[in-house]
Amino acid sequence: MTNQKRPLVAVIGAGNMGTAILKGLKNLNKYDLLVQNPENPRVSKLAGQLGFELVHDNEAVVAKQPQFVILTTPAPVTLDVAKELKKLPASTFVISSAAGVPLHKLNRRITNSIVAAMIPNTPVAVNAGTIGLAMDANVSDKERATVVDFLSQLGQVIEVPEKQLDIIGVVGGCGPAFVDVFMDAMSDAAVAHGMNRQTAYQVIASMVKGSGALALATKQSPSALRDEVTSPAGTTIRGVMALEKHGMRHAVIEAVNKASD
Repeated sequence: MTNQKRPLVAVIGAGNMGTAILKGLKNLNKYDLLVQNPENPRVSKLAGQLGFELVHDNEAVVAKQPQFVILTTPAPVTLDVAKELKKLPASTFVISSAAGVPLHKLNRRITNSIVAAMIPNTPVAVNAGTIGLAMDANVSDKERATVVDFLSQLGQVIEVPEKQLDIIGVVGGCGPAFVDVFMDAMSDAAVAHGMNRQTAYQVIASMVKGSGALALATKQSPSALRDEVTSPAGTTIRGVMALEKHGMRHAVIEAVNKASD
């Protein structure tokens, strides 16, 4: 029996987001991985850990004719990188995660391939990401489905108009850091009440995961879910009142506003 050739995914740029995407793809064990990155000892070490092929120019990427190319390059250089990919075959899908680089500019430089724009977050590393996705209206249903099916293996894909990708990037992309601050504060409080730190982290991470899963499964509003927990004169409503007194709601809104700036 001959081994069936696996699809090739190329990731251009192995920074924080590129690395997270590579880890998520590696978890799937169904793609061959190619990375284009300037020479960097950290990336060379990562190549050994994750088993991807490492190249240092985009001509090598084009020559390999990957099924998907994911751009995780800094926004200021993304259009220059895109220009170097113009000879990719029509069968390649190019997905850019460069914030602020519009699709119409990418399409001017990558004329053969289907181009999409996404804003992922770092939980893609464990295939539990939140991925905002925008594609041109002239993309066929089959092509759109191919991109969505591929990215869905890294997390939940939420299609939005391109103009909403920026706020997706703040809420979905910066949001994990905001949640981490909340979790860290809760762990301090738990430790102050006698729980050891590692147990506190485990309980809190599980609680956050479960709360998100419940919201997704039930499609109830956060306020409705909160009401199901806050019994009259109970412990939870007293905690909620303390959060309100100390301005948590306002702090979260201001965090989103500042990140949007």
